[in-house]
Amino acid sequence: MSDIDPILLAVLNGRLVQIADEMDATLYRSAFNPIIAEAHDACHGLYHAETGATLVQGTTGLPIFVGAMAFAVKAVIDKAKVDGNLEEGDTYIFNDPYDGGTHLNDFRLVRPLFWNGKLFCWLASVGHWLDVGGNVPGNFNAKATESFQEGFRIPPVKLTRAGVMQHDIIDILGANSRVPQSNWGDLNGQLNALDLGERRVKALLEDYGDDLIVTAMDVLTARAEKLMRANIAALPDGTYSYDDFLDNDGITDKPLRIALDLTVSGETMRLDFSRSSPPCDGPLNIALSTTVACCYVALKHIFTDVPANAGCLAPIDFVIPDTTLLGVSAPRPVGGYTETILRVIDTVFGAFAKVAPERANGSPYATINALSLSGWREHGRRWVMFCFFGGGLGGNPETDGLNHGNNPISTATIPPAEILESLYPVMFTQWALRPDSGGPGFNRGGLGAIYEIEALADGATDVSLLGERGKFPPFGVNGGGSAALNSFFYDTADGEKNPSMVSKVADVKIAKGQHVRLETPGGGGFGDPLTRDAARVARDVRLGYISSEAARRDYRVVIGEGGAVDQAATTTLRSEA
Repeated sequence: MSDIDPILLAVLNGRLVQIADEMDATLYRSAFNPIIAEAHDACHGLYHAETGATLVQGTTGLPIFVGAMAFAVKAVIDKAKVDGNLEEGDTYIFNDPYDGGTHLNDFRLVRPLFWNGKLFCWLASVGHWLDVGGNVPGNFNAKATESFQEGFRIPPVKLTRAGVMQHDIIDILGANSRVPQSNWGDLNGQLNALDLGERRVKALLEDYGDDLIVTAMDVLTARAEKLMRANIAALPDGTYSYDDFLDNDGITDKPLRIALDLTVSGETMRLDFSRSSPPCDGPLNIALSTTVACCYVALKHIFTDVPANAGCLAPIDFVIPDTTLLGVSAPRPVGGYTETILRVIDTVFGAFAKVAPERANGSPYATINALSLSGWREHGRRWVMFCFFGGGLGGNPETDGLNHGNNPISTATIPPAEILESLYPVMFTQWALRPDSGGPGFNRGGLGAIYEIEALADGATDVSLLGERGKFPPFGVNGGGSAALNSFFYDTADGEKNPSMVSKVADVKIAKGQHVRLETPGGGGFGDPLTRDAARVARDVRLGYISSEAARRDYRVVIGEGGAVDQAATTTLRSEA
């Protein structure tokens, strides 16, 4: 296995990754809903024929899906074994969040690829569909207490049998969505992506033969494991703990603890979440496969040189009891999974800051702010706008955090205002950086953003939000400060209001001409703010990133007339700190 020529291995790896990348691009270019077409909330890959383990992941798909998809493919493998009727041309479809899924909007298509009459591997596609029923359009129901209130749930079933579409399945899917035409377009895009992937893999097998490709995949997996073990071995042994909190579960206004005990022992690592809060009533629960997937994302951010396949998880032991909100089963609601996985990632970052402080990052803004606006068009058709929004990333050892970026769960992009305005009866009246929102530090946290949206529809527009970081701000590391809290406002006849649950709301209606406004967090700072060069602070003030008041308060830097540093006053102020 180790005798394969390294140049040939690099060529084969490039071909394999290119297949997944082309599958991603095919779906992005053909999807109907902007969350896939513009935001790229989707993923494709190749998976092991027997275990479902990740073999190849593209460079543009969402990282959070990488770990979860291996569980999803394994669920299909188990289903096929029970049914005993797997054949070429079959395609399974499902969205079960407790069996390799994430939440009900993420539909998975899994297809076996046969070569010379034998199962060679599995191809899989996942994409976020716009609406799958439930109590709230867009399905981010902050008040859900069971999955039935979040949407319809489909176990692994055959969408195509030997290449023949099962139209009864299509009918069921269409009857359970407010926007079936959008889902139909996304489904066809996913099927086309699988078709392309199948053609590309078979072309690769024709060029090189299946024995060589299997060998290459085995070598790449083994190398990922070896790299991960080497990275872990370079860390000091010990147990490092970190706790963070979710604002609430949308039902009861009390914090939920996400607690991690990270143990490094030689070239292995254990992630133990046993001290986390028990399952909650609201939609902030997640399944075990989802927890593993977001830990994978966090580790990939820390160990950037490790390839994206199953080998990187081989040295990791996960302890995720079903007595916590991180390992639930049906029918616990999981629609707000994005918020919980971001907090899990934060605990990994927080614990790692104790393992190797010099490599730590400040917390990112760590909420997607899942905002849904919906209503009826003049001709009687339903419209549903779901979107997620940006914020600041954490300061790091090299630079300030990124302003207005996306969360570390994804490589997704924030849909442009122009696209959303062209598709839905809304207008963005503000889309701007949020001053003073980044955590102070030697390297400052990136800035969050302000989004204000005006309703243009004649009838009432329904509003729901499922967010986080309204009570517990993104933290800094190595002496860096916390970022600003998340805030949400909506107009009423009695003036502007905030949600009683701070970061979550449902059952709100706004009239034509009224607004909603999000003010998102920045990222946490890295290092002591008093060690930041005063000239960098002055530049931030000139750019509008921080106010002169924040410069004085957080950095002990006095900005004089014209925006220049008052050196004497600054020296005095810093000496008093």
